Amino acid sequence: MPEVEIEIGGRSFEVACQEGEEHYLKSAARMLDEETSALTAQIGRVPEGRMLLMAGLMLADKTAGLQDKLREAEDKLLEKEAELDQLRNAPTETKTVEVPVLPEGMADTLAELAARAEALADQIESDGETGAPAEDETV
Repeated sequence: MPEVEIEIGGRSFEVACQEGEEHYLKSAARMLDEETSALTAQIGRVPEGRMLLMAGLMLADKTAGLQDKLREAEDKLLEKEAELDQLRNAPTETKTVEVPVLPEGMADTLAELAARAEALADQIESDGETGAPAEDETV
């Protein structure tokens, strides 16, 4: 079991840890040292035991806050995943659009009516130019 020397609050300590966990121990010691430095800056010199207790409580408070945020984020993620699954599994909605269709033969009938209307318009025009009375007009 390796022993690691760490420094907290200006004091060195020899601490044993599991093989391969030295990095984590040093990282944790740095965080604890940062908290003790902040406490020392705020309230001055405090007995070692009390300093470590307060620094540990401050780290625990930060950890609890992060755990709450993590739990909230996980809950939101679960909600979004459920929403996504619901959208994926929802039946696809198809909309029917009705397109009007002319009955068979209607196009020919409309074309014939248009031709008659044009012929009448031409006749009225030509009667107006010659000055001839219309058929049902009496003079």
